[in-house]
Amino acid sequence: MSTPPPLAGGVQGPDALRPLLAAALDALRDGAAARGGPLPRGGPTAVGDRVRAAADPVLPEHGTGPEAALRTLVHALTEGAADPADPLCVAHLHCPPLAVAAAADLAASALNPSMDSWDQAPAASALEALVTRALAAEIHPTADALVTTGGTESNQLALLLARETAAPRGPLRLLVGENAHHSLIRGAWLLGLPEPVTVPAPAGTLDPAALDEALNELGGPHTTFLVAATAGTTDAGLIDPLDDIADVCAAHRARLHIDAAYGGGLLFSDVRKHLLHGIERAHTVTLDLHKLGWQPAAAGLLAVRDPHDLAALTHRADYLNADDDTDAGLPDLLGRSLRTTRRPDILKIAVTLKALGRTGLGALIDQVCDQAHQFAAHIESHPRFELYDTPALSTVLFRPTDADDTHLAHLRRRLLTDGTAVLGRADLAGRRWLKATLLNPHTRPTDLANLLELVTKASEEASDEASGEVSEEASGEAKERVSEPVNQHATPGPPHPTPAPDFLEGTTPR
Repeated sequence: MSTPPPLAGGVQGPDALRPLLAAALDALRDGAAARGGPLPRGGPTAVGDRVRAAADPVLPEHGTGPEAALRTLVHALTEGAADPADPLCVAHLHCPPLAVAAAADLAASALNPSMDSWDQAPAASALEALVTRALAAEIHPTADALVTTGGTESNQLALLLARETAAPRGPLRLLVGENAHHSLIRGAWLLGLPEPVTVPAPAGTLDPAALDEALNELGGPHTTFLVAATAGTTDAGLIDPLDDIADVCAAHRARLHIDAAYGGGLLFSDVRKHLLHGIERAHTVTLDLHKLGWQPAAAGLLAVRDPHDLAALTHRADYLNADDDTDAGLPDLLGRSLRTTRRPDILKIAVTLKALGRTGLGALIDQVCDQAHQFAAHIESHPRFELYDTPALSTVLFRPTDADDTHLAHLRRRLLTDGTAVLGRADLAGRRWLKATLLNPHTRPTDLANLLELVTKASEEASDEASGEVSEEASGEAKERVSEPVNQHATPGPPHPTPAPDFLEGTTPR
């Protein structure tokens, strides 16, 4: 019988990991060098072909050995990655994780605690209890928090807790702004709630007066209302007027949830924390530290002002939390999530908090927000670009002054296919904008100047392609007219119009 492969845990685990980690780290370095930019060149087909060449056969009859497998597949994944550590990868709320957080995540993987019973995670469960309460206290002194996979799960849990808390008083009705994250609407559908009421957000943020009017129109003694506000919209990073919204909710006895998946990181910044004034009045708050927290995904939390609300998640499974075990003092972890098996994602968060402290995290947040303001000022003074607005967080929306919406979508895809820059897109105020979400504290002003040069070049090339297509079509039509027999009796009419180039041909609208 052959010797089994080594394990990651135990006393021998670290020694078994060392050569494998060396192979993986070499492959990360070499793959990034082979990529040579923020995104692989060639688009989906080229990337898929390279991955297929590296991975096939996925399940060979005989394995290649661990170091060869790591070198091959880690290299392929890295070469084909969108790398948020590259300063030109700025499309999404997709942060470059800190090295210390990634190292902590490795330790969590090696130990592999499962956070559904104390006997699988003794120290990890104790650490989770300490850290979640400490983070929740940043919002409200009596609050508790649950660890989630991110903003979507946190928002859905907030809806569930609101529904269960409201159950004795009647059905729950959700009100969201036009700017709300899609996970709230999907969460209402998942929980069988009525279709949410959408409240106008004319300036990109939820309008408290419109919210008050909507609650007046919906008023009734047998309905409980949940209002969802946003602290950091996905498209523009805007923050709703939280305190004013809380006033409206209090007047109508409505429950308030704040989705601060993006903006919640401001809690660590002494300079910008005031932008979240009113967040302490919410019943539940979504936080997401794999955005403005520089954690590897997943690192979400749901803060709950009244811990008694968490009783709705109570559940018994004798093999995990038998009554007599709980009575004997073993912590009950099953009611801390709707998931059973859970990774100890709290470890990387705890290590980061310990390593950087409030001051260190606050400095990172201020740095990327300051970068956004500087970039916005540069765009505003640039004759070839238009700025949407001064950024509220670290998201900057802009567009070339000579590009229409279709042209803008085409030049963005050109940058993606070339692998030179990764920009997002947002449709706001009736127009389409390029989106740069700055989350990399190592980004320099020269990087952002280079980004504008790349956009300018891609825009010019897209325009040249369009002109070439128009010329070819016009030339072809002229040849057809010359070769056609002349009808002496035909009535003269206007020339054939030249079709507008379709930059979206062969693509799927988003």
